[in-house]
Amino acid sequence: MKRILSLMLCLAMLFAFAACKGNSADSGSDKPKDADNEKADYSFKDGDYYENIGGELNILNWGEYIDPELLNLFEKETGVKVNYVEMTSNEEMLLKLRSADCIYDLCFPSDYIIEQLIANDMLQPLDMSKIPNAKNISERIKQFTNVFDPDNKYSLPYLWGTVGILYNTKMVEGEVDSWDVLWDEKYVGQVWQYDSVRDAIAVALLKLGYDINTRSADEVNAAKEELIKQIPLLKGLGTDDIRSSMENGKAALAVIYSGDALECCSKNEDLAYVVPKEGSNVWFDNVVIPKSAKNVEAAHAFINFINDANLAARNTEYVYYSTPNQGALDLLGEEFTEDAIFNPSQEVLDRCNVFHDLGDFVDVFNTAWAEYKSAMGNR
Repeated sequence: MKRILSLMLCLAMLFAFAACKGNSADSGSDKPKDADNEKADYSFKDGDYYENIGGELNILNWGEYIDPELLNLFEKETGVKVNYVEMTSNEEMLLKLRSADCIYDLCFPSDYIIEQLIANDMLQPLDMSKIPNAKNISERIKQFTNVFDPDNKYSLPYLWGTVGILYNTKMVEGEVDSWDVLWDEKYVGQVWQYDSVRDAIAVALLKLGYDINTRSADEVNAAKEELIKQIPLLKGLGTDDIRSSMENGKAALAVIYSGDALECCSKNEDLAYVVPKEGSNVWFDNVVIPKSAKNVEAAHAFINFINDANLAARNTEYVYYSTPNQGALDLLGEEFTEDAIFNPSQEVLDRCNVFHDLGDFVDVFNTAWAEYKSAMGNR
């Protein structure tokens, strides 16, 4: 551990996480994500390790999913020119990686896509001798990621979280502990469903008591029918637009990722987040090196770089999503570790499941989703 958080940062964190209430512990901050960038401490332990690597590093990642100052620092330390491209879905990433002219040296796919990439022999095994900071990854998290990448041979966890319900405590009556509330007719026009085939169908599957990785066409179609029943209640299908709507009190309930929920709660003290009793998806975005990568040395160096405890802590403050880096958690302290959104209890995780690659059965999900979207368009 390179440093101890300063008193100033500790005080800032105490205020930052005094917002969200309800079924979560205090969490979030109402300041912009980059408010402290000009005074951030980016010191890290292994500076000499990164000298004179050179070349270019092409990274494919989600939008707003890394502190951009870390990219600048990596360029400064290594002489590597970083070309950073954002993706909007795992499926988009998969298309890019399958392209004959794929240029990417690093990317950050989700669990079920990693399973598919491994099965299709599209990833390089990681050389752990070049990633000494891998020791910082929590064993608790590895127990989950080993399910889709045994022994983390091809990937290392980057960020993770849950899917749950964000709700406005002033607009929703009674306890929120079940997916059923998203079908409550009291909230007509006040419910956001997530615009994602796996996420939305998973919610309906869980409501019906089914597995989110089901291989039953009947169960998938039953989930589709549940989603169609929900259409009259919806404010809409959304992704990033859900955040501003909930922050501004424009809707009562939303399916949302935990990191987005944490940020929303920091901006509106009436919001709370819960993982329903029926269970949910616990997801992981891991970093991988495609088999077609050109600058493998820089790719390994970057993975080691972002797993430095100090840098991982700073990155966590920027993106709001949960870190698998135990060294970072030790630096961030109780304001993060005791927050129920950021660091859910083992009891919550025990009722959650990871998405798996569905193989050809994904066509059943996609057909159901297309029929649902068609039904929505006809209303």
